[in-house]
Amino acid sequence: MFKVRRALVSVSDKRNLIDFARGLADLGVEIVSTGGTCRQLQDAGINAIEISSRTGFPEIMDGRVKTLHPIVHGGLLGRRGTDEDVMQEHDIEPIDLLAVNLYPFEQTISREGATLDDAIENIDIGGPAMIRAASKNHDGVAVVVDPDDYDQVLETLRSGDMSIEYRRGLAAKAYAHTASYDTAITHYLSASLDQGLFNDRFLYSGGLSEELRYGENPHQVAAFYIDQAAAPGTLARAQQIQGKTLSYNNISDTDAALECVKQFAGPACVIVKHANPCGVAVAASIHDAYDKAFRTDPTSAFGGIIAVNQPLDAKTAAAIIERQFVEVIVAPEINGDALPIVAGKKNVRLLRTGKWTEDAGGGFDFNKVSGGLLVQSSDDGEISAGDLKVVTENKPSEQQIEDLLFAWKVAKYVKSNAIVFCRDGMTVGIGAGQMSRVYSTRIAAIKAGDQDLTLEGSVMASDAFFPFRDGIDSAAEHGISAIIQPGGSMRDDEVIQAANEHGLAMVFTSMRHFRH
Repeated sequence: MFKVRRALVSVSDKRNLIDFARGLADLGVEIVSTGGTCRQLQDAGINAIEISSRTGFPEIMDGRVKTLHPIVHGGLLGRRGTDEDVMQEHDIEPIDLLAVNLYPFEQTISREGATLDDAIENIDIGGPAMIRAASKNHDGVAVVVDPDDYDQVLETLRSGDMSIEYRRGLAAKAYAHTASYDTAITHYLSASLDQGLFNDRFLYSGGLSEELRYGENPHQVAAFYIDQAAAPGTLARAQQIQGKTLSYNNISDTDAALECVKQFAGPACVIVKHANPCGVAVAASIHDAYDKAFRTDPTSAFGGIIAVNQPLDAKTAAAIIERQFVEVIVAPEINGDALPIVAGKKNVRLLRTGKWTEDAGGGFDFNKVSGGLLVQSSDDGEISAGDLKVVTENKPSEQQIEDLLFAWKVAKYVKSNAIVFCRDGMTVGIGAGQMSRVYSTRIAAIKAGDQDLTLEGSVMASDAFFPFRDGIDSAAEHGISAIIQPGGSMRDDEVIQAANEHGLAMVFTSMRHFRH
């Protein structure tokens, strides 16, 4: 039966510390500690022994060196039943339990004004060394890195049921703790150098938010992890106010809606279904933006995800709840008078993200492939009116330019091949995910026709260039007046000629937005 006679406790995160140490003391465990942890325990009336009294060596270099000593590491690494003679010869006492967590490196670098020197001083050395030593020797040592585990650890000790399997689980969690810590340091130091985005090894660390009921399909298992450095205003940091647990597909679609609506400065609404926007609009108010977005494609909006970029008010909440079945509503804030309205539909998931800031860039997108991982920087490319190159005889009007830029922002979030028809700050037809750009154009037109939305005078955005003139001919047939596209095709001259023949205005962005 595993028994703890001596514990070394040295923590930066002091949550639940006193209760845990008192529980150990009640079990007759001798507690050895360091620095601030030791003082806090002693102030609480707990008999804690300063580590330097055991090592015979004081803390030096402002605490940089205090646990890097054979007395400590011999006590953690000594194999029970094998190394007792060596331990006795060198007066090394076994340490049966290690409770350690690390200097707050991530909190330090997240503080405004934090310097490189601040970061360096908060890189823990002794802590990871002890954690790895104890984890390696988990046959004889229990290692605890998470204060949330203290109660369960005490319970297993009281019951005498701390099995080797349980200790191995603690060790695995401890190694994950140090791996995550090292990942944060790697990213920070790499970012401080001008050496590109990628190193020889790509490291990712995220904390488990929750295990999901299933993945895209019921036979798939799934979980949601939060990025180590997830920013405020992201889906990962959102607070769920009400509703059923989010599913895998809910999370994926809600993120698509949220990131799309963030592109707009004024009141905007995005409705997403199966990872594609089915309605997007800007207006003078959130209510009017929702109304316009819904009118794009009410059929697809059924069971969709709704994102707004202003506080959700009672009028908009009532319109949503009365008009359609919705899976998720996400907003930066929820007005108090909107809460009881949404609460009338208890299964609707209502999320509050808090205020978001402009993305500073540097994020990554992942795509798992067989035996590997594709990694790319996030698509944060933006275009302004000054970036547009007019390539046709007809020049777009100011209103057309406004609508073209709106359509371009929407196209960035539509699966390729993407075609987006817009007019007056509202999508009027969206064609997504087709193998042919011409078919995406036809689908967008069909959707507009089904809702009696006229395309005459509207504008069109294409996420990539037109390889042939047939896409331009098709657009003209539907009454499109102006087109925004990247350009860059071998047949650009032919495409421009087609636009001139139809009297269309067309601009090139020199940037594409493939979204597979």
